[in-house]
Amino acid sequence: MADLLTLARIDELTALLNRYNQEYYELDAPSVPDVQYDRLMRELQQLEAEYPDLQAPDSPTLRVGGKAITAFSQVTHEQPMLSLDNVFNAEEFASFANRINERLGTTNPIQYACEPKLDGLAVSIVYENGILVRAATRGDGRVGENITANVKTIKNIPLRLSGEGWPQWLEVRGEVFIPKQGFLALNDRQKEKGQKTFANPRNAAAGSLRQLDPKITAKRPLAFYTYSTGLVQGERESLPASHSERLQQLGRWGLPLCPESTTAESTDACQNYFSYIGQQRNDLPYDIDGVVFKVDDLRLQERLGFVAKAPRWAIAAKFPAQEEMTKLLAVDFQVGRTGSITPVARLEPVFVGGVTVSNATLHNQDEIDRLGVMLGDTVVVRRAGDVIPQIVSVVQAERPLSVTAIEFPTTCPDCNSPVARVLDEAVARCTGGLVCSAQQKQAIIHFASRKAFNIDGLGDKVVEQLVDAKLISNTADLFGLTIPELISLDRFASKSAVKLINAIEKAKATTFAKFIYALGIREVGEATAHNLALHFKDLESLQTASIDALQEVDDVGEVVAQHVQAFFANNANLNVVERLVQAGVHWPAIEVIDSDSLPLNGQTCVITGTLSSMGRSDAKVILQSLGAKVAGSVSAKTDFLVAGERAGSKLSKANDLGVSIWDEEAMLAFFAEHDKA
Repeated sequence: MADLLTLARIDELTALLNRYNQEYYELDAPSVPDVQYDRLMRELQQLEAEYPDLQAPDSPTLRVGGKAITAFSQVTHEQPMLSLDNVFNAEEFASFANRINERLGTTNPIQYACEPKLDGLAVSIVYENGILVRAATRGDGRVGENITANVKTIKNIPLRLSGEGWPQWLEVRGEVFIPKQGFLALNDRQKEKGQKTFANPRNAAAGSLRQLDPKITAKRPLAFYTYSTGLVQGERESLPASHSERLQQLGRWGLPLCPESTTAESTDACQNYFSYIGQQRNDLPYDIDGVVFKVDDLRLQERLGFVAKAPRWAIAAKFPAQEEMTKLLAVDFQVGRTGSITPVARLEPVFVGGVTVSNATLHNQDEIDRLGVMLGDTVVVRRAGDVIPQIVSVVQAERPLSVTAIEFPTTCPDCNSPVARVLDEAVARCTGGLVCSAQQKQAIIHFASRKAFNIDGLGDKVVEQLVDAKLISNTADLFGLTIPELISLDRFASKSAVKLINAIEKAKATTFAKFIYALGIREVGEATAHNLALHFKDLESLQTASIDALQEVDDVGEVVAQHVQAFFANNANLNVVERLVQAGVHWPAIEVIDSDSLPLNGQTCVITGTLSSMGRSDAKVILQSLGAKVAGSVSAKTDFLVAGERAGSKLSKANDLGVSIWDEEAMLAFFAEHDKA
């Protein structure tokens, strides 16, 4: 028999989960990350399994989604739209697969349909005699909202099926979502209008789909992928007997399918697919939070049946959470090489995105204000792939009375110079310039980095030692260092001193593009430095270039042109540049080449996947030197795609568009043929 504490915990979990369900499904404004919801749901499931008599008839464990909102008319689904049970590791998936085999009384491998678990909004779309006649949200699984007018505005959903042989009544089910690029563009438009931005693509998709005015929905970059069928009646032609083949048939009738969907012949193959999609996750054009596995044979699905709210023949294998909840303990302010003041949140350590996170960026004062975050708050922190962790929201329900405001500094935390914020810029900057040792250190670290002068042995700690010991204050001072000066530093032996001096000497031979990049001019990255070098050919021409002349360079707009001109108008910067040249820094002259003679002139390419022989940025520079324009996404205008290992959706799209594919070996052979290896 349950004690009073258990009864109270079940009541508390039920209330919390019902509230979170309403926030997520009905209000499109979740206050906690999915991982916290899943954690509480599993706890309630375990308690109800131990004390089944305490499971309420309306327990959240028996529900699928939320109630239909009253702004739309309601639709009763002919077949319930159920949710999926989750597994969170290989052992739990193996248990699921074993249960499948046991229920079917077989030890033979089962074929599974595999598809990314899209992070959007589940919908049902009905075609009658091939015409779209109704669309509805999942709602609570039995009753949803009628969103027909809005769904008709989604560009990749056919209003009339293609081909022939479709059933008289065909219900298809799938996910409405917003692709990542569309989401970024949508938020940019929201900012321009002074309107609230969306926290993530899922919220944006749900909010867009529930607009009362379809004209607003039509302006949102919504997309749809089909993942199953519901009720099918009056079949003119028998549908295939497997899930995967049925999807292919839907595709032939014009319904969009997720290109990453496939089949797996065994549980090992399922695990391999899960790992593969996990590796591709950050490169996919849409957000996912796991993989869905379904028994492919529809007759076996029928034999396996359902539990209360989920099919026995399908499971959602979830990825490690990219969002977690933790406490904001403090905020430090770091100074960058251009004087930018960046607030860095110090967090109670939390495991998220595969690593333990204790710091996260807060970007700037505007972001602090937008979040409404305060010291002592419980916050949601997000880490996706190699992206720097960031705070995405505050859990207002967890805010203690002891929270205090975050005070942005008015003076530099390093040199005490005033902090200023330029009109129309979000970033506040230290005005100390080279007086500020933090800026000195960051500028020198950038100068010595792999993509700039690539000085082996000159890492962050060594730079900090050299600046703190007042042996250097700018990049030109590096070339005057001596072995005795280095040996005077802590943990610097003669051997390491000689090695560093030799590395500095070797770094004098560089390229004009790397020299420009190493100077650390604001907003001048590798590609822009490369374009500036090719256009101006020599240092004097670049130093004396006008704003108009600078804007003639590919990818250089007015803002970047102003930064370049301002850099070379500064006498302190000119002095450093002159001293670098006097110290022996040099590069080969850039030949004047007729662009028409370049082998890739006029061609557009895209690089995807991992290259083993060089970094993608290095390959990009070489391709540009051969005349190619290197774009970030595949389109009908792409001439060829360079595909490294683990190439994902860009490769699929290139194949669909008939774009020429180069593997790394073909690229290197082309470089060698044109003496660029």
